[in-house]
Parts: sequence; C-alpha cells; structure tokens
Amino acid sequence: MGKVYMGQDSAGGLAAVKVLRPELAHDTDLAQRFVREAQAAQAVRSSGVAAVLGALTEAARPWIATEFLAGVTLDHAVDTYGPLDEPALRALAASLARTLGDIHAAGFIHRDLKPPNIVLTSAGPRVIDFGIARPEHGLTLTSTGQVPVTPGYGAPEQVLGRRVAPSADVFSLGAVLVYAATGRRAFDGGHVAELQYQVVHGEPLLDGIEPRLRELIAPCLAKDPAARPTPPQIVQAMSAPKGADRVWRKGKLADAIKQREADSRELTSQAALTSSGATPPVTRRRLLTGLVTTGAVLAAGGGATAWWIGSREGVDTTDPFDIPPAVPTPEEPLLTVDPEATDLSKPATIWSLHDEADPFSPTLLPVRDVVVFGAASGGIAAYDVKDGTQRWSAPDIRLKSGYLSLSDRLVAGADEKGVLRTYVPSTGEARWTCPEAEAKSLLAADDEAVYVVTQDDRLRSVRRTDAKVAWTVNLPGDFRKKLNEYAVVARGRLVLPTTDGNVLVVRTGDGRPMWRRTDRVGVSVRPAIENDVVYLNGRTLDACRLSDGTVLWSTKLGPSVDAADQWGPPVVTDGAVYAVGDAYPRRLDKSNGAEVWRGDRDAYVASPLLVQANSVWSVVAEKDPEDELAITTVTATEGKSVWRYIVSPLFQYRLRMAADGNRVFYLSDSAVYALTCF
Repeated sequence: MGKVYMGQDSAGGLAAVKVLRPELAHDTDLAQRFVREAQAAQAVRSSGVAAVLGALTEAARPWIATEFLAGVTLDHAVDTYGPLDEPALRALAASLARTLGDIHAAGFIHRDLKPPNIVLTSAGPRVIDFGIARPEHGLTLTSTGQVPVTPGYGAPEQVLGRRVAPSADVFSLGAVLVYAATGRRAFDGGHVAELQYQVVHGEPLLDGIEPRLRELIAPCLAKDPAARPTPPQIVQAMSAPKGADRVWRKGKLADAIKQREADSRELTSQAALTSSGATPPVTRRRLLTGLVTTGAVLAAGGGATAWWIGSREGVDTTDPFDIPPAVPTPEEPLLTVDPEATDLSKPATIWSLHDEADPFSPTLLPVRDVVVFGAASGGIAAYDVKDGTQRWSAPDIRLKSGYLSLSDRLVAGADEKGVLRTYVPSTGEARWTCPEAEAKSLLAADDEAVYVVTQDDRLRSVRRTDAKVAWTVNLPGDFRKKLNEYAVVARGRLVLPTTDGNVLVVRTGDGRPMWRRTDRVGVSVRPAIENDVVYLNGRTLDACRLSDGTVLWSTKLGPSVDAADQWGPPVVTDGAVYAVGDAYPRRLDKSNGAEVWRGDRDAYVASPLLVQANSVWSVVAEKDPEDELAITTVTATEGKSVWRYIVSPLFQYRLRMAADGNRVFYLSDSAVYALTCF
C-alpha cells in the first residue's frame, strides 16, 4: 500500500520514507491502516525496532519516516548464507522476544512477524513494518473481511479471523525460528488454503532442528494461545551464550551487513554534496514531491528535505527504473520473388560481420533496432539491424547464463556472480540490477518478472517493478538440474521443458506446479505459446490448454513414418502452426492440427522454422556436396521452394537463426549475417 523512498534528515542521516500510494489515498480503510501503522511505530520505544523520525498522517498523501536500516533481511540472509547455527539462533530468538515484549508493553501486537520484516544489522536484529499492527483489543479481520496475515507465519486464531492477543506474535516467532534454523517453513502446502489448514490443524515441520532447540521452539507453535510461552520466558529459556552475537559482527553475513552500511554512508555523502550546492542543479525528478506542500519531509529536522541523490561527476544517478519505451522496429523492404523462377538462387545479404561473435552464443536476439548475441571478446554485444554497426557491449555478462528481452524495453543477462543486470536495448545504458537473483541461467520473462534458475538449482522469480525476489521454490526431483533454455511464459503460466523431454508448468504468481507431461522422453521439447494454448513437439505435435494441460488436439506423422521420427519445434502464427516433421517443413491448421501443406525440400528437425513476412526458413545438412549446411526458404501460403542457400561447413550445433523486421539473421561459427526476405 506504500512506496518507500530514500530520504535524508537535517543531520545528514538516511531515512526510509514510506508514502501512501496516490491511487490509494482516497481509500478510507487503507488510509486508516496507514495512520495506525504510524501510531504503532511511534508508540513503541525499543532498540529492536526502526525508530520513527517523523510522520504526517493528515496530508493528502500520508507519510512515515523511519531510520534507514543498513542490513539484510532474515530471509535473504538464510537464503544466501544458510540456516543459523545454534548460538546465532538463540541470540536471534532472545533479541526478537525482547522486542516483542517492548511492542506488547506499548499496547500493540505486531501481527506480521516474518523473515522479510526482520532486518539483521551490525547491532542485531530489528523488526520493521507495523502495517497491520493493532492495539490488543483490535480484531484481525479488516472491514472487507480479508485476513491480512502472511500464510505460514500468522497464528491459527489470525487465520480464523478471531480476536488475537500478544501470544499470536509468539506463534509467528516460533515459525520464524523454524525458518532460521532450517531454511524451510514450519508449515507447508501446495496451495495457500492447504497451508493455512496446516497452520490451524497440522503439526509443524521441525525435522533438522537440534532436540534441545526443538523443545524450546515447539511450545511457541502451540495451537492453544494460552499454552505458548511469554516473550520474557523465551528470553530466559534461550539464554544465548556469550559471544553469540558474533554472527552480526564477524563472518560472511557480517561482511554483507558492513558492505550495506558502507554503501549507505556513500549515499549520505552524495546527498550532502547535493544539498550543499556542490553539484549541478537537479534536472531529473529528485525531490520527493507531493508529500507536503512546503517540501519539508522529515519532521525531526523541521525543514529537512528528502532527495533522490543528485548527479555528480563519476556517479551514475539515473533512476534504474526509468525505462524508456521500446523504439520502433525499422523494417527492411521486401523482395518480390516468383516461386516458379529459377534465376534467383539465394537471398541478398544486407550486412555481415566476421570474427565478431562467440560461436557458442545461446541465441540471436533481435530487439527492435538491434540484434544481440555473444561477443567474441566476451559478454554480449548489440548491433544495429540496418547496417551491422556495433551499438554497445556488456562484457560482464556470462554467456552461458543466457539473455532475454524484457518486453523489448530491456535486455537482461547475468554476470559470473549471478547478479541479474539489465540494459536499454538501443543504447546499452545500464538499468536495474538484482544481486539476490543468484542466477545460473535465465529462463523466460513476462511483463511482471524474470524467471531464473539459481546457482543452487532452484526456480526463482525476480519482479521487474522493484528488482526484488518475488518467490523461490525447489523443483521436483525429476526436473532438478534438467531444465533447458527453451522455457516460455504467458498468461500466468511458465512452461519448463527439460533436457530429457519432460515438461513442467508452474504458476507465475508463486511457482506452484500446475501440471506436467512426462511422455516425451528422448525428445528435445521446445514449446510455443499463443493465447491460452501451448504447443509441444515430440512423437506427436500436441496443442494443450495452458491452464491445465488438457490436450485439444494431437497430430501424428502418419503410419508410414518411422517410429523414431518426431516433430521439431513448433512456430505459431495467427492462423497456422509450422514445424518440421519427418524431415520436411509442414504447415498445420491451428484449430485442429490438420496438415495444410508439406514442403518438398528436407529440413533439419532439431532447428526451429522461422516465419517472416511471406517466407518460411529452415536449415538442412547438405548431402551433395557433403559436410555443408544450407538455409532453405519456402512460401508460407503454399510451401513452394524459393531459395536454397549454402551457408558454411557443417557446424550444426553452432548455427543460430532469428528473424524480425523483414530480416533473417544467422550466426555461423563467429560470423553473423543479415538477409533479405520476401
């Protein structure tokens, strides 16, 4: 319900300024909830919470300013550095219990204690976000009947919408400690409803926790609120050993915290330079306008102003989420050809590059006015589609991780450390990054997120709106370490094929598996999606309903075809499906899978067909002369042959093709060519 800005008080300290979103300012219920958050945060006096520097709840856009915590959240710490050992867990439990005691002493219940709301700083854990904190007499249910509780961490009485007491926070603390000790949730389920059922009726998952710790954590998760210990009892029982807080001061986690503190000091110094007039005038949207009419933001400083950090020499201050619109695609004039003529033997070359490309580029990626591929010098590079001149390069991108177009507005890749990086396609200007992605390979992207396989082989979603991890899930055992690069996504479904021919479909909102196909063993499946249908190649070419996998139609190659033959990757257009079947390009009716035509020239089954303008392009290994590779073209409407173009010596596994803007691009060895179309 809010957007958080980086701010600065009059003393030069950084602050987190949470502002109610303008579209919600007139929602009475949410505005009141925002006010309650400010009241609760201001009422609690504890070293374990982020101190409130100021708030204004009567303005057109209410805001709350708290101290900026330069640390890492507990979920990120566990996800990155692993579960806490026993001494660190005891220190965490005792610290959080003391903080809960302070919150309860102020007459409030936090109601949303979870790993993302716990920031680990060099001084220890701090609790943030009082968004649904309420006085002890308050009900859990909102006026709309919703239950504002995080599944798996809210107490059973919260799930059921009953009146809650401070003991509800103790239950949440128990769930947090299970996560910190194991990296897994105390309750789990394939669906939110199932998960909440487990909270109310099931037993917590305490496997992997030391018996003596289990005896201390289990009572916190009692179904009966009266059976749970109080925060002071937890502090006493945990009795963290001397030096247990070293996890915040020494080691990899401490190093990460120190780095964030150093970064925040750098931001403070940049802001000081800006506010002192040592930099050029601010020309971009830097002020946090709309907070109050005077521009005074932080009440603690009276006249302090919150800034987007102003520019200075050597510092890139571009807003990483200021993404320009996609540029138009320049279209190449089409050739006019006669399929009956014999004098036009090959397409014209628009431009060519030699020794510029990495032969093992995963793909050629046309993005409006550029085409992106692996650079021979390392990383990726973008070249102008009209004349082949280089526009930009990103040498830090790890080629094996792959690269994607994000709605044609960004190009995304990952570096050696798994940091997800994005660039404006036309200019190469860097935009947002996500170190938490820990990407080993990029799978697919839609308007909401980028989907990656992590370095420890989990499936992860990174939001495009804020470059934060939306969710991370473990893959089923028969899909783990087997996903290939041909994933596709649309309409809330991510389709994941494996190297051994299986297909898993998960929901993009939370990574939950929806359906799977395991009948394509030995086939290189490259799915294609159009609207609410996904097309899968194999021994049969199947059209399946995207939502649940129901087969709408299935087309075989025919009784005379060898059983080992298969369909190649499908390509879907407005009225047809194109694919290589039994070594020939074919066009099928999209509504029922019936064959419209079969080309009279053979084609390489593993290479996807390209459909561009009025032509269909395919690749074939020549038999005469031997050991050469050819590109063939046929007409899209009738399948009549037009060109057969010898490309190079036979490097089947190195040939990459793509098409856009009435051009066909191909990469052979270290050369890239752009060809005309008809």
